Amino acid sequence: MPVDFKLYLITDRKQTRMPLSAAVRLALEGGVRAVQLREKDLPIRELLALSQELRAMTKEFGAKLFINDHVDVAVAVDADGVHLGHQSMPAAAVRKIAGTKLMIGVSTHNIEEARAAESAGADFVTFGPIYETPSKSHLGAPAGLDALKEVKRAVDIPIFALGGIRGSNIGHVLWSGAYGVSMISAIFGADDIRKKAKNISEMVKIVDRSICVQCGRR
Repeated sequence: MPVDFKLYLITDRKQTRMPLSAAVRLALEGGVRAVQLREKDLPIRELLALSQELRAMTKEFGAKLFINDHVDVAVAVDADGVHLGHQSMPAAAVRKIAGTKLMIGVSTHNIEEARAAESAGADFVTFGPIYETPSKSHLGAPAGLDALKEVKRAVDIPIFALGGIRGSNIGHVLWSGAYGVSMISAIFGADDIRKKAKNISEMVKIVDRSICVQCGRR
C-alpha cells in the first residue's frame, strides 16, 4: 500500500477536551487521512474496543488507521498498519508475520535508526523531535532541521517530521526533506479541532505543491 498521506495524526486522549473518538471524528472531518492510535496505557480490551470504533470511523472517511505497537490488535481490527517503537516487535519480524497486509511505520531519532528501519522493511519512519516539545523532552535536545536533511539523504522511504510541528514551521520541515508531518497537540489541543485539521491539511498541500513545482522531487 502506498504512503498516500502527508499528515499523520497521533492520538493522545489526555490532550483532548472530549472523548477521543469524538476528537478523531472532528479531525477526519477536517481532512486528516491517517491516524495512529497510540494509547499505550489502555488495557488490551479497551484498546481493542477503541480500535474497532476508530477502524469503522476511518473507513467512513477513506482514511488509514495505524495501531501503535500491538500487531495482534492491528490484525484483529483489519487496520491498515502498525507503528513500532524501540520496545516493539522488530519491523523485520512484523513484516515476516504480516507480509504486505500491514503497512509498517517506525519511530526513529537518528540516521542509524532510520537506516535500520528501512532495511527491516518499514514503509515509512517518523523522525524527531525536530523542535522542542514537552511530550518528547525525555529524548533530549531536539534534532533540528539539519539532522532531518541528513536522514533524508540517508534513506529512500518517506520521513514524517515529528515534535513541535506547528503551522508556522510546516514549510521549514517539508523543504528540509520531510515527506509529511506528524502531529498530536497541534490538532488535538486546538479549540476547534475540525478547523485546525483543515488548516493544517491545506497548508501541507500548498507547501507540497510549491516544492513539487520548484524541485520536481515529489
